[in-house]
Amino acid sequence: MYKQIGILTGGGDAPGLNAVIRAIVKTAIGEFGMKCIGIEDSFEGILGETHTVKLNLKAVSGILPRGGTILGTRNRGSFTKVVDGKTIIPEMPIDEALENLKKLDIEALIVIGGEGTLAIAEQFNKRSFPVIGVPKTIDNDLSATELTFGFMTAIDIATEALDRLHTTAASHDRVMILEVMGRNTGWIALHAGMAGSADVILIPEIPFSFDSMLDKIRQREKTGSRFTNIVVAEGAVEVGTQPIYMDKEALRLGGVGSHLRRRVEAETGKESRCVVLGHLQRGGSPNAFDRMLGTNFGANAVRALANGQTGKMVALKAGEVITVPLADAVKNLKNVSVDGQLVRTARDIGISFAAPNESKL
Repeated sequence: MYKQIGILTGGGDAPGLNAVIRAIVKTAIGEFGMKCIGIEDSFEGILGETHTVKLNLKAVSGILPRGGTILGTRNRGSFTKVVDGKTIIPEMPIDEALENLKKLDIEALIVIGGEGTLAIAEQFNKRSFPVIGVPKTIDNDLSATELTFGFMTAIDIATEALDRLHTTAASHDRVMILEVMGRNTGWIALHAGMAGSADVILIPEIPFSFDSMLDKIRQREKTGSRFTNIVVAEGAVEVGTQPIYMDKEALRLGGVGSHLRRRVEAETGKESRCVVLGHLQRGGSPNAFDRMLGTNFGANAVRALANGQTGKMVALKAGEVITVPLADAVKNLKNVSVDGQLVRTARDIGISFAAPNESKL
């Protein structure tokens, strides 16, 4: 049994991080008699002059509904860098990190993060340091788990935004474009678009035709609907083009919504507006589901360590929390299936994905 474990959060923040931290600490102390050390600012906290904080029951009291992470997080630093427009994991300072963990008397790590953070955790596992991962990403793009915490809250926020834009669009006969996060996957756009009665959903998995999107707008005009609501994932691409970046050097996606707004207005003459939801999807309190899922993940991560498991990630399968190898968890992204049930359902109810020749699909 481990006497003391370390906890860190990495990557972008997500609703539910504090719920996981709270569950880890309460389970480790109350159920297994372990001490907990919080590592601040992701893996950066165990490099150089270390930055850590002791986590006891008082430290996690009241943090369940709080957004963000009390430990701080990073998605850039010594463990990742951008080279030639690609994010890579360089030769990492693992030796320094392991030496510092030894000095801190940390015997095992629970790492909370998405694809990149868990890929770094796997490097610790390869060096035989005990580690358990907890899947966190609002994008819901980890293939080894049915859901990641943070996703459901992000959908709620995007759906509410679309509800509000709907009334403005109808009142002013406008085309309203809502740009949401999603990078390489369209899960947020798809779920929020369906829940919020979007007319067009643009996702990275289905390259879109601008002409097909215009056709949908014009079809609605002919049937008396003089407004159109469009949800676009930040990583959506037009056929034959590349994703649009607000900062290409840093690989920061953004701008596709405004790009489409200008073109729609120029081609149709209709007043158009774009709202970029951005970090509103990440911030604020987690909803009830993400609080529950984060708590379940955190408690089971501690239990996995106590039972001698390492190099694993907790995951949701058929409503139960299981463990899967970290290597499998980060091997592939989970993309929206272009002919899956959700996409078929969306098309059945008249939502367009603006695919080329969509009317023939």
